Amino acid sequence: MTNDAVVIDSLGKPCPVPVIELAEAVTQVAVGDLVVLLADDPAARTDVAVWCRMKRHQLVDVAEGARGLRFTVRRC
Repeated sequence: MTNDAVVIDSLGKPCPVPVIELAEAVTQVAVGDLVVLLADDPAARTDVAVWCRMKRHQLVDVAEGARGLRFTVRRC
C-alpha cells in the first residue's frame, strides 16, 4: 500500500469511458491504495458508485469541483 493516489483525468470523456479508465487504473494499484477519478460526465456520479458496489471497492469520497466531480476510490 502506498500513500500516493493514482489520478485519472477523464474530464471531457463521455460515458462509459470514465468507468472503463477507473477499472483499468484499479488493476494497477495495490489493495488498499487509492485511485482518484476526475470526470464531468453527468452519468459518472451513478456509474462510479454502482461500479464500486459491483466490484466491491470502496467509494471513499465524491467532491464537486469547478470542472466536474472528483471520485476517490480505495481498491479492496
